[in-house]
Amino acid sequence: MRTNHRLSILTLLLASVFYSCKSSSLKLNQKSPNFIFILADDQGWNGTSVQMMDNEIFSKSDYHQTPNIEILSNSGMRFSSAYASAPVCSPSRYSIQFGQSPARLKMIRVGMNTSHINHQTEITIPKLLKSINPNYTAAHFGKWGIDVDPSELGYDQSDGVTGNKDGGFNYKSNKQKWKNTISDDPKKIFSTTQSAINFIESQAKSETPFFLQVSHYAVHSDIMMRRETLEKYKHIEKGVYQKHLGFAAMTEDLDSGVGLLLDRVRELGLESNTYIIYTSDNGAVPIMPPKSFYKNSSNFPLSRGKWDALEGGIRVPFIISGPNIMPGSESKTPITFSDLLPTIVDLAGNKNLKQTNLDGGSFKYILTNNGVGAVKRFFEGIVFHVPYENGIALKRAHSAIIIKDYKLIKFHDTNELLLFNLSKDLEENKNLAIIFPEKLKILEDALDSYLKKVKAPRWQPGINWKNKPIGKFNSYH
Repeated sequence: MRTNHRLSILTLLLASVFYSCKSSSLKLNQKSPNFIFILADDQGWNGTSVQMMDNEIFSKSDYHQTPNIEILSNSGMRFSSAYASAPVCSPSRYSIQFGQSPARLKMIRVGMNTSHINHQTEITIPKLLKSINPNYTAAHFGKWGIDVDPSELGYDQSDGVTGNKDGGFNYKSNKQKWKNTISDDPKKIFSTTQSAINFIESQAKSETPFFLQVSHYAVHSDIMMRRETLEKYKHIEKGVYQKHLGFAAMTEDLDSGVGLLLDRVRELGLESNTYIIYTSDNGAVPIMPPKSFYKNSSNFPLSRGKWDALEGGIRVPFIISGPNIMPGSESKTPITFSDLLPTIVDLAGNKNLKQTNLDGGSFKYILTNNGVGAVKRFFEGIVFHVPYENGIALKRAHSAIIIKDYKLIKFHDTNELLLFNLSKDLEENKNLAIIFPEKLKILEDALDSYLKKVKAPRWQPGINWKNKPIGKFNSYH
């Protein structure tokens, strides 16, 4: 009897410990929000039918239709001054994962050697979320664009080290890239979306929090779309600035993929505890097919497009919905991709992320304050660094900095300076360099100081930053 009594007490104690641990785990999971980060490829600020800026009618497409992204916008907040970290994909994608600018990371163009980057750092979005709550699971599906497997950055599930070629990009045929190609799964939109849905369903079943990044290959070339979507756009009047039939169809197919994901989140009852972010890795190609000289860009009113640090290359659509975010609201506060890591970590519960080598700051307060407020970063400005010549774009190495309403662009071959007031001149038509010399000096000094502080790669004639480790070039600010 005494032995049975002891066994009963031991059983009760073990059960108590088990249920206490399970209860604590459930409480932890209930407090931890989910994150779904949807990243389009090469979609411009006005590439959707969402008007990103309330007082600028051309901040939405005059041709493309994206009803599901409109639904997301109506349920969340638009950031009308959101910036990709670079005017090309890989530097932006690195900046998202590490919370640092391409200048600091010294990852400034596609195809360069990245052996100098510490890919094993603990300062990545998935690893930091798991430090807050070890029950977080992270997944990445679609285009990766980073030189190591996603698992090294803390992702539990992924498609591996993928790039443009995995989404149907033809490196060899420039003409084929801009022709309309019919596909049942254009740019893997629907298979990538299904992988994301499968992951979400698994997480919902296990009642564990998650971070999911869905990086679409669309709307990067080659141009692919479903037959029925292409037929639809044959009967829609083309826009003044956006006229490519296939590109419009591919954009709507991407939107349909987004819609499938949003629908499943609602059906699973996850909407009230899930932040959903939609943006693009850089601005849109200015014209199709690209040419180095052109008069009018499809990104109007923004100047130029992908490959340049002018507004068309770096200002991107940005929408976020989730708990305590005012539906249908706009924030005019400038944000950039290096802000994503500290913001996500802040939303997940870590208010004390103090990393001196982070460039971003949290915009959580802005989300809960009707879009009003400023992002606190260690450095006031947002810097863009393009220290190489690009035959498609401006053909001159340049850097830029934005501080509040003003933007300075500096060309490294001649030290030529351009100064614009973006609140009054989105088109970057009126150079204020001569009119405001004091403002010009403040921004130039800030830009030079930052590039020197982070030892950013420094332009020299003939350097393209490819084919060998960055240390071999031995050229830094």
